[in-house]
Amino acid sequence: MDWKVVFFGFLGLMGLYLMGSVLLAPLRLVLRLFWAMVVGTCLLGLINLVGELFHFHIALNPLTALAAGLYPVGGVLLLTLLALAGFRA
Repeated sequence: MDWKVVFFGFLGLMGLYLMGSVLLAPLRLVLRLFWAMVVGTCLLGLINLVGELFHFHIALNPLTALAAGLYPVGGVLLLTLLALAGFRA
């Protein structure tokens, strides 16, 4: 085998590795935000299920789900206080 083939093959593999690591960081962020939205949706669904007994409702939308998912206790508490104060998200 010619040394140029080995060199450019190695260079190509290094390029693929670098591109993969560059593209993996944003993918991890998107997956983390998606998981937070899933957790937030479950938390808000549970709050709304219990809140039906008291005629209480928090809107389920991407913003409220993300707030409840990123900050589980604080986000749900803040959304609950805002809903009790009359603000609707």
